[in-house]
Amino acid sequence: MASSPTQTNRKHFIPLESNPDVFTELVHKLGLAPSVYFQDVLSLDDPELLAFVPRPAHALILVFPTTEAYEKRVRDEDGGVEEYEEDGVVFFRQTINNACGLYAILNAVCNGEVKGQIRLDSVLGNLLSTCIPLKTEECARVLEDSQDLEHAYAEVARKGDTEAPVNPEDEVDFHYVAFVKSDANSHLYQLDGDRKRPIDLGLLDADADALSDKCLDVIRRMITGERGNLNFSLMALVSDQA
Repeated sequence: MASSPTQTNRKHFIPLESNPDVFTELVHKLGLAPSVYFQDVLSLDDPELLAFVPRPAHALILVFPTTEAYEKRVRDEDGGVEEYEEDGVVFFRQTINNACGLYAILNAVCNGEVKGQIRLDSVLGNLLSTCIPLKTEECARVLEDSQDLEHAYAEVARKGDTEAPVNPEDEVDFHYVAFVKSDANSHLYQLDGDRKRPIDLGLLDADADALSDKCLDVIRRMITGERGNLNFSLMALVSDQA
């Protein structure tokens, strides 16, 4: 999805396909350990299908259609909200057009337990160490200016099962958001780079992960709110168990 219509974009990326192989390849190029990867979540309700997802699920990334009703709800909810200032959650605000998949990845991997599996000398490691002390607007500019990030993204953006748009400035009608259990306070957060700030969904039990009922209930409500539009898909960030 394009970033907020109130922003002027200096940079445009080709949108990522909702494909766990594409997301996994990108996150490995950026510096996450090879043992961590994305996997499709095939159901929100079927216990047998949910059992195929390795646990713990460190984060979820949801892709969904951006309808007029959704965009109006975001405008209404964020209308009186203050811009986010760093408060224990690493938040990447989207300012690169059509790069919502990238921002979902960054928000997913930089807040949960897998943050400890980012190579310090990698693109992700360098971005994280640079952005942590910065304000949201300053951090956004760091991402825009990162040639290493842009090159890694470009290497995978045209991969997948569907043909990528030729023009990166073409608008797309889907959007990615991340859900992650914070390693700082065990709260579940909805992290949407197109919103003004993270959404705190509350404390999770010590043994609960991102694929908890609390998170699945939020996603179910989002789907219900779109009046039967089933163009949603969900990926989990998981890891091989030693």
